[in-house]
Amino acid sequence: MKVVAFKRELQGTGASRRLRISGQTPGIIYGGTEAPVTIALDHNALYHALKKEAFHGSVLDLEIDGKVQKVLLRDFQMHAYKQLVLHADFQRVDANQPVHVKVALHFENADVSPAVKLHGATISHVANEIEISCLPSALPEFISVDLSKMDVGTTLHINDLTLPEGVTAITHGNNLTIATASVPAGQVSADAAAEEKK
Repeated sequence: MKVVAFKRELQGTGASRRLRISGQTPGIIYGGTEAPVTIALDHNALYHALKKEAFHGSVLDLEIDGKVQKVLLRDFQMHAYKQLVLHADFQRVDANQPVHVKVALHFENADVSPAVKLHGATISHVANEIEISCLPSALPEFISVDLSKMDVGTTLHINDLTLPEGVTAITHGNNLTIATASVPAGQVSADAAAEEKK
């Protein structure tokens, strides 16, 4: 994905306020061997880009004065109640250095799992994203989580995920829970009552 930015000379609260009034968002690019650069981005383009999942989990082509840099979106601040992006932080990436990024999980095949199909269970998503490490070229937009084998009482952990080639999960030694399958309490008692009547 491509992002166009402009170098920003003036800094400070007043300059940032004037920038926002003119329809732009202040930002910064940091990392790598170069010094941090303050930038301005078109607010509406940035606001709509932030709604796309790929914008958060992809290496972006950031163009400033005709020169393109590879960056990752690292942080952004939204206004408390207005649809307004206040600031965006981008980090330069080196094609040869691994990046640490949080990537969204896409849950699939819950409806065909034994837990749902046979027992009417609910599969709860405990985590919606995980932290991974990989080279920028191997960065996935998202990670698919196949729930087709889940049964009642089972738990899916981070070590059970099939990660794309070259991608490793950063777990800090914890085999984190990703999803659980359980039958709703009301349904358990209804099933038990039905059994007693037989």
